Amino acid sequence: MLKTMITTAALLSLTSGIAMADCNIQSDTDVNANKALVLGFYDTINAEDWEKVATFLHDDFLFYPQVDRYYEGAEGFIDAEKKNFDAFDNWSMPIVEMTAEYNRVATYHVVEGTHVRPIMGLEPSGNQLRFSLLMMLTIKDGKIIEKRAHYDRMDISEQLGSEDT
Repeated sequence: MLKTMITTAALLSLTSGIAMADCNIQSDTDVNANKALVLGFYDTINAEDWEKVATFLHDDFLFYPQVDRYYEGAEGFIDAEKKNFDAFDNWSMPIVEMTAEYNRVATYHVVEGTHVRPIMGLEPSGNQLRFSLLMMLTIKDGKIIEKRAHYDRMDISEQLGSEDT
């Protein structure tokens, strides 16, 4: 019987559009620096300091809000994030857990807010939204080059009162 072993580095290579050549194996110090970068990034997002948010992002930054759809550059990402803050009062997305390996940082968030302005084609419902969010961020040259969001869009639509769910 032939057994196949996949290393973490190989698995990371298979799951990202960024080649492993860009994933220089890093020391624990670099992993801790990556975690600190991501913590600062989310603190800045939660403070709605959009100009500073852009400084965390690599010139070749890609944001994937869904698996096959992406925004290029800081501007597209910031516009997408602003929509959330604009549509919800008390919008919060604290990091509940974080882990990092090589040049990747994963964060788990519980997101909450009150729906008070239109979003996703839905008029304000006044409903309290609460959902889980997993982010996978890739670091290159001390900046975030890729951010992938994983969440249940159907759950969000249902909580906001969509009849199309």
